[in-house]
Amino acid sequence: MSKTVRALILSGALALPGIATAADGVEAIKQRGTLVVGVKADYRPFGFRDPTGRIIGIEPDLAADVAKRLGVKLELVPVVSSNRLEFLQQGKVDMLIATLSDKPERRRVVQAIDPPYYSDYVNVMLAKKAGIKDWNELKGKPVCGTSGAWYNKDIARTYGAEIVAFDGSEKPLFAMKQGNCIGYVYDQTFIQGKMLDEEWKADYAMPLKGVLEAPWIMAVAPGNATLQALLEATTKDWMKTGLIVEAEKTWGITPTEYSKAMHEKAKAGTN
Repeated sequence: MSKTVRALILSGALALPGIATAADGVEAIKQRGTLVVGVKADYRPFGFRDPTGRIIGIEPDLAADVAKRLGVKLELVPVVSSNRLEFLQQGKVDMLIATLSDKPERRRVVQAIDPPYYSDYVNVMLAKKAGIKDWNELKGKPVCGTSGAWYNKDIARTYGAEIVAFDGSEKPLFAMKQGNCIGYVYDQTFIQGKMLDEEWKADYAMPLKGVLEAPWIMAVAPGNATLQALLEATTKDWMKTGLIVEAEKTWGITPTEYSKAMHEKAKAGTN
């Protein structure tokens, strides 16, 4: 990570409660001198806190790149699945880059940035002692989940799991560790991140194949055409340069087929 990017991240480590002009366009952001971005702070390696409390990770790095392109400072605002859309709608952030899956109902209330910058599967972090080897074996069993995750109902309906939902990602992990659930259904990349920690990989695993692949979108407020245009051009540049693939490697996860394929297409000029 460059010194410039690191400095931008550090400048946004302490989020303010909200900015009235946060939904304005590019010129307003430049006049303000700060880009306000909603990111996860509980989702390693995409957005999480280091020991000093600063928010770091893949998406903060991408947000820092946007701020650098604008020539402004970066302010990171921590969001969770259940409040991130409201933060954007209320003007507390200029944009979201917060593991937001691309769904029609979300596109109706925010302006999605195309093409999606990422794509991921849904999976389950399971206690090894549960002995689960197939999705159908979750039927009738309590599985922790995150409130606001779009796939909770799909997993319950398709596989019969009894979803016990909590805010954020730390609460369901704690509940699972306390034995309230046999596993935690969430994004596959998040689980990959947890499997990097000695705390989790001794007793938990990800034995199932990912399901319900969904692209991830950045989002701005509807009508924010100038920021939308900037982010769409930026996303295409990330794909051409392979920035996201390199970010995945930097933060310790295997690059997804989507990020690799989009990079190859962009390099070949077929995107």
